[in-house]
Amino acid sequence: MDPNPKTLRRRPIRAFVLVTTKPGTSEEIVRSRRIKGVKLANSVLGRYDAVVVIEAENLDELKKIIYEVVEQQPNVIRTETLISLQP
Repeated sequence: MDPNPKTLRRRPIRAFVLVTTKPGTSEEIVRSRRIKGVKLANSVLGRYDAVVVIEAENLDELKKIIYEVVEQQPNVIRTETLISLQP
């Protein structure tokens, strides 16, 4: 039985990072679109001020990207990271 190479390929981990910022500063998070691994970064209305979609090869890489996107921003108040169960 010959395994299908497409099924053996590892799929990236996708995470949705919900960000609360100080008023008027969510555009700083949106600029994180330039960071490798960030697929989408938008300001939003509602409970959170921005949403960032990240894809990484493993949890260590995901942690590094989140640190670069969020932890280094002085106007971030709180984040919540949701890791997708779907590839």
